[in-house]
Amino acid sequence: MMRPVDQPAGGVAGPVPAAAAPSRRGPGATSRILIGLVLGVVIGWLWPAFATDLRPLAEVFLRMIRMIIGPLLFSTLVVGIAGTGDLKAMGRIGAKALIYFEVATTFALVLGLGLVNLLRPGAGVPAEAGSVAELQAMAVRQQGPWDIVLHMFPTSLIDALARNDVLQVVVFATFFGVAVAATGEKARPVATLLDAAAQIMFTVTSYVMWFAPIGVMAAVAATVGSKGLGVLLTLGKLVGAMYLGYVLFVVLMAGGALLLARIPIGAFIAAVREPALIAFTTASSEAALPKALEAMERFGVPRSIVGFVLPTGYSFNLDGSTVYLSMATVFVAQMAGVELTWGQQLTMLLTLMLTSKGVAGVPRASLVVLMATLTTFGPAYGIPLEGAAILLGIDQILDMGRTAVNVIGNCVASVVVARWEGVFDDTRVKQAA
Repeated sequence: MMRPVDQPAGGVAGPVPAAAAPSRRGPGATSRILIGLVLGVVIGWLWPAFATDLRPLAEVFLRMIRMIIGPLLFSTLVVGIAGTGDLKAMGRIGAKALIYFEVATTFALVLGLGLVNLLRPGAGVPAEAGSVAELQAMAVRQQGPWDIVLHMFPTSLIDALARNDVLQVVVFATFFGVAVAATGEKARPVATLLDAAAQIMFTVTSYVMWFAPIGVMAAVAATVGSKGLGVLLTLGKLVGAMYLGYVLFVVLMAGGALLLARIPIGAFIAAVREPALIAFTTASSEAALPKALEAMERFGVPRSIVGFVLPTGYSFNLDGSTVYLSMATVFVAQMAGVELTWGQQLTMLLTLMLTSKGVAGVPRASLVVLMATLTTFGPAYGIPLEGAAILLGIDQILDMGRTAVNVIGNCVASVVVARWEGVFDDTRVKQAA
């Protein structure tokens, strides 16, 4: 069995070299993104028409991110798995990841239901009927259980890379990485080439991140300019309840998992703050993925684990989206004056646990699942579908928070699985600190 070049025994990839970037003085990457966020809010508030016209700049940034996801993910995952070289080990890692995903998402659903019943953000909100055409179209795109399974396996690697289908790239890279290791010395040139490609893609990522403050500014400005700040006053109770749920999940579930895994919370926050901030300001998990991969590997998670757990979690561990779904479903019922029994809420909770797994790559995925759930249970429980249309107006604002929690939750998952496997590198935590 062979190991890729420059990797120590045990398959744990060496530290990612510092990515080449232009020499600079001034604020760091996180500070520059925060400055972009503040400028975006100010521009969107003072000059809404001009701010809306800035949206193409945000799209340019997101496109630059998307262009590096496929090559970066494929190269890092193959090199990491080839270092492990054991399909049985990858199966064990996958099983542990799925166990953690299920515990985390169940906690998120229960937390969301508890908060929405305690705070009742939908009570007293005028149930203005809205057009459900867009939401019904979303519900049609909801995948069934077998669709989810079939979707995991690509018909072509090129097709999966072209569509940036993260889960399909992970599945192919897993098989390819194990095959590279099983082939032995004859495959060493391939491993060496992909290891070099991975380092190159991390360097390309550092170049793209120099555009992040501009992309963040444009994305936030366009959101504030098009939606306005007034929507926060109209549905402020729901927005506040949602963000309270996001914060409680991060503190209780993520913080508790880190403590159990004996991970320094302060060091973890420092490692994850940049990808979380990118996710929050752009409302795009894709935008944060390259930086999250790099940050977690620097933090001490082996490449084989971070390359597998993070992208897989983007399909099966959407913690922020799960908090949103449990609260939004009951919110629509409260707004319509429908009092759901605990039995009815638990029935919908169990359904959400399944349907929330099948939204990978679907635009506005959380709304897709919400509408599918209301379409299933709404007529029987007396919940009008029109009530869900009011959420369209604030979805971008809620999406920012839930996307950031999704990214944080998956970073925690990679650390927990690495510790569970006994391969987490504590020395890198001290170096990162």
